[in-house]
Amino acid sequence: MDALYTAAATANGREGRAVSSDGRIDLALAMPPALGGNGEGTNPEQLFAAGYAACFAGAMKEVAREMKVDTKDVSVTAEVSIGKDETGFGLAVVMRVELPEALEGETGRRLVEATHAFCPYSKATRGNIEVELVIE
Repeated sequence: MDALYTAAATANGREGRAVSSDGRIDLALAMPPALGGNGEGTNPEQLFAAGYAACFAGAMKEVAREMKVDTKDVSVTAEVSIGKDETGFGLAVVMRVELPEALEGETGRRLVEATHAFCPYSKATRGNIEVELVIE
């Protein structure tokens, strides 16, 4: 792969800080209450959800351009779950794509599936974690 851009961030665990190399991200990190923390900061699952949703929505615009469909009213929500698996902990994602009425049915389904094939985050997770696509 020929890198077009590289992001860098440093963190010191789930209870601490995450800071990007350019300083645009500087966040307190905290375990969510569901995992025994105080919830007074963000957590890796929220950051991953935000990144995946943004990437998927951006990828959808590219795919939609090729398909010649309008995605101006599309909304993407990534729900990232963490839980115990056979080796310790694992992640799962539910990708909720809200489509306008004009994209309901087969066109919308093809758009979402093509986006999932094209999106860099989807490529990175494929075969590693469960990703469920939900069209709303």
